[in-house]
Amino acid sequence: MSGGAGVAESSDDHSASSEEKDCPSPNLDTSEDSKSGEDSCSESSSESESDNEEPKPKQTNGELGESSTEEASTQVEEWEDKGLPTNHFNSEFNKIQSHCEHCKAENKHNEPVTPRLLSRGQFLLKVDTEGIYQCTETGLIFEVNRKVDIKYCVLSWSKYADLVVKPWVVGGPLFDVKCDPTCLTSIQFPHSLCLGHCDTNMMFKVLHVKSTGASLEYTVDHSATHVKWRVSSLSPVGPVIQSEETVFHHGAVILYKAIDHNPSLSFRVYIATNNESFIKDISKSIKHSSKKFMKVDKPPVCLKLLQNGKKYRLISEPEAEITPEEIEFVDGSLLKLKSYIEVYLEQPVEFKLLLVEMDSEEIVWKAKLRECDWIQQDRNRNISKSSTSGNRRRKMSSSLPDEVVYDKRMKQIDTSDGAKTKALLTDTQLISLAEKLGQEWVKIAIANLKLKISDIDAIMEKKEDVTMNKFRMLKKWQEKEQSNATAQNLCNCLKNVDSVEVQDVLRGFLQET
Repeated sequence: MSGGAGVAESSDDHSASSEEKDCPSPNLDTSEDSKSGEDSCSESSSESESDNEEPKPKQTNGELGESSTEEASTQVEEWEDKGLPTNHFNSEFNKIQSHCEHCKAENKHNEPVTPRLLSRGQFLLKVDTEGIYQCTETGLIFEVNRKVDIKYCVLSWSKYADLVVKPWVVGGPLFDVKCDPTCLTSIQFPHSLCLGHCDTNMMFKVLHVKSTGASLEYTVDHSATHVKWRVSSLSPVGPVIQSEETVFHHGAVILYKAIDHNPSLSFRVYIATNNESFIKDISKSIKHSSKKFMKVDKPPVCLKLLQNGKKYRLISEPEAEITPEEIEFVDGSLLKLKSYIEVYLEQPVEFKLLLVEMDSEEIVWKAKLRECDWIQQDRNRNISKSSTSGNRRRKMSSSLPDEVVYDKRMKQIDTSDGAKTKALLTDTQLISLAEKLGQEWVKIAIANLKLKISDIDAIMEKKEDVTMNKFRMLKKWQEKEQSNATAQNLCNCLKNVDSVEVQDVLRGFLQET
């Protein structure tokens, strides 16, 4: 990033936190507006407890751009058929992807750090010395001048939709960052735009919502992936853009399958910008739906940039009922209700989905769905159990500090008579854990689950995809443990596995028992 003079409005006020109250909708002050090419934008924010849901996100890398149909098909088939690791595709939160062919490549020297996941979808990052640190879960980059603890979460843009006035539009996700603002020199926020087409004609600012009002503020600079903002005060902040030309978005396709007792298959297909706030809203709408859904983890990154106003068609092979068959893409970040496409098949068969741009007939996204993607034995029973204890868990979470909730829960579950820990793990639970295990799964099988190398060799001989290999590895452990193949026992075996996603899944198993 190049250096530039940043102008930001300072304030001693911090907006009400998610546990306290909603921020009022103040008047928008655009007095600092400017068309300087150095303008850019940044983000931060605060929201209600219901909006701070737990992240699951990960987006990943992908070659974006004007790919041909053959190139797009080849790339996705390589992802799926060669069994490449897909653990980095499995979060509700999208990680910052590598540059597409239109974005400017640049060398970064930020230190990657993994935060701790707290309750209500919040992250806690502890740094011991000054430096520039990049969060591996959200892509946020913090420049700190001394030791500091930073607490942050992603917010929904729809809550502040009235404050985003044309010609300004959303440029990236909203964040709420909480810490001593004097410890933060700057924050770089990830954006979801491809700047290779119209960087020179694009203006960045940040919408800064404070208790005294909302304003558009200057930023320091912007890069192919981030917008840099000089910290003035901490309250809801998010990037907005103004462009004289067409805006190109890095896109993502997100799949959910309806869970019911019918043999048929029903899916929701969401076409989204690669924007954590947007993706979080989708997750929230799924959780609040009258139906039950499970997320289907497939490489989500679109192989071609998305444009507002362009029409896209979803195709199924073999043919399925698709409603609507075509959809016009708009950045739905400000919309409370998110559009989706419904896919229905009468019989549970393997099939392919292709998203095609109607003007060019080029494939934007493609995935093959197999039976192992929707294994759901006993899923409804587990969901029912989880919902009955939801009120108790929420009460405990709100009355205890975030850092001790998990430890308290562990002690409550680990009773002396073992009454709460005897439920055996289901195939659905094992497949969900398998999807989160990374490349080190063989090491985990031998070191943590005490399997033999001959067991791993037998699994690998089947030449299935990586997720199924991991699933069969967990099934082997289950067969070996028999009546001891409980959630508590598995948590004890994997307690030293250094993965936020794995530990989060294990914590969910304990809550379901």
